[in-house]
Amino acid sequence: MSSNAQLALNNAVSNSQQLRTELQSVGLRLIQTDVGVKSRRGGAGPSDHKAVTIDGVTIMVPVHTNTAWNSPFLVETTDGKSTLKRGAIPITSISFPKTPKFYALATTDGIPYSHIATLHSDDVLATTVLQTCIRYENRKKACQFCSIGQSLAAGRTIAHKTPQQLAEVAFAAVKLDGIKHMILTTGTPATKDRGAQILCDSVAAIKAAVDIPIQVQCEPPDSHEWFEKMKAVGVDSLGMHLEAVTPAVREKIMPGKASVSLEYYMESFQHAVKVFGRAQVNTYILAGLGDSAEDILNMSSKLIEIGVYPFVVPFVPISGTPLEDHPAPSKEFMASILKPLGEMLIKNDMRSVDIKAGCGKCGACSTLSSYEVTV
Repeated sequence: MSSNAQLALNNAVSNSQQLRTELQSVGLRLIQTDVGVKSRRGGAGPSDHKAVTIDGVTIMVPVHTNTAWNSPFLVETTDGKSTLKRGAIPITSISFPKTPKFYALATTDGIPYSHIATLHSDDVLATTVLQTCIRYENRKKACQFCSIGQSLAAGRTIAHKTPQQLAEVAFAAVKLDGIKHMILTTGTPATKDRGAQILCDSVAAIKAAVDIPIQVQCEPPDSHEWFEKMKAVGVDSLGMHLEAVTPAVREKIMPGKASVSLEYYMESFQHAVKVFGRAQVNTYILAGLGDSAEDILNMSSKLIEIGVYPFVVPFVPISGTPLEDHPAPSKEFMASILKPLGEMLIKNDMRSVDIKAGCGKCGACSTLSSYEVTV
């Protein structure tokens, strides 16, 4: 390839990267809302988002937030073809993952499969095993960004997915839609294991039904022995999510969860990496809650040294939460974190593609993986 052709290719990649980063910050207005997989309102995970494919890369983009309603970006769909515009100016053609076949099915007792697990991005199955949390109903303890109870209140999910239900849906999703990996998260129950036992039971049932890589996500359990138990039932990777990285922001934004100290998180990360291996332990960090770029990069450096993959995503202010009017981070702020973080990951030979399952492997809620090659 000539130097001019390489330069043109690099510019195209950079422009696409910048566009995706900006879309995840400012969101997207939809002229037609019935294209692709139905967008998600409330609940856990990438709520108020829609899966969008741009230049062959699928990302989750906010569409139901206050920020998105005022976004300069909009999509117009004509004759089944969608065009992304900035104002009146067409930018590029985009597409949306199709509704999966397993969404048309229901359990023998009439529960739609989509109430048990949902499609994330274009090839990931995700579920919240317990759609309740000991902190959620108490606003003095609740995470201010969380909307775990919204989808339950709206009747779009059920409070507790049984191992048998999860196994049934996972089997169908893999066979009918080619799902590549699965994520099981949970609200925190009033038990010392913080949901570890429920996750273990769920994974054991799923693995008995279908061969699929699985990540489980919970707060650090009371005993590090749980990591061995998780591994024994077939858990492939583990997520323990910090969300915020400094004590002041943790105490302000997530006062209940902040009672689990950063020191205990770091201790738990070290033990978990010994069990699951480098990059197979991940943590979700929300940029834009109040931590500075320097704070996030300093914590990420410590995590990478331990062997934990720091999955940094832009904070999305979800409607109906105390932070619904909190500003989303700018594309410049996100780039100031993701570019040096991508370089850190490459330098330490840790990439999203090395993760067996989970949010970091999916990568749709952040453009971090695109920065893992720009050094």
